[in-house]
Amino acid sequence: MARTIAQQTEEQLGGADSVLARQRRDHREMTRLMDLYRRTAPGEDAERALKDVVQLVFSHAFAEESVLWPAVRRSVPDGEELTSRVEEEHQQINDLVADIERLAPGSPEREDRIARAFALIEEDIRDEEDLLLPRLQEAVDTAAQRRLGAAWEAVRRTAPTHPHPVIPRRPPGNAVAGVPLSVYDRTRDALGISPSAPPWKALAVPGALLAAVVLAAAWRRRR
Repeated sequence: MARTIAQQTEEQLGGADSVLARQRRDHREMTRLMDLYRRTAPGEDAERALKDVVQLVFSHAFAEESVLWPAVRRSVPDGEELTSRVEEEHQQINDLVADIERLAPGSPEREDRIARAFALIEEDIRDEEDLLLPRLQEAVDTAAQRRLGAAWEAVRRTAPTHPHPVIPRRPPGNAVAGVPLSVYDRTRDALGISPSAPPWKALAVPGALLAAVVLAAAWRRRR
């Protein structure tokens, strides 16, 4: 029986650059941030912890769905069944967080959805570390695990950071939609724009910057 990656050393996971080690580090950070939210009084600090959870969870999940789960389906005999289960969990988390981002902080309805989302994230971590990732570990060698780790990290660093429930969970649909959504999400994050704000607010500043660049280029050509 495959051994959970939760109890293995980093060396056993293929080293720090292995996709298994990278996954586990993210999972531990998610757990830390969720615990921080739970023990923090309502207010700015709690909202900051929640924001950090959301951004990490969605960039992490996008990298899994774009890079890791296709590798599992190619390499593991029952990979389709295993990844379908995790994708269902991701969709439920997506729907819950979409609700969380539109509800007022402190409302009972929002807190209920946060609790449900956190419980699903914890279930997802267990499923991945106890069932799915050990099977991948058995199926591919350390060099492949490290190559997957590099590809996974590159996608995660440029992935969307908020829920988009109607976006496909698998390539190529998620990859096609991911580029504009990542720009939109990361602009919103950088400018501190609330997820519930109208989309034009997130697009206004990049639009103005693009217009300025175009005008400057046109002015230079006329000189």
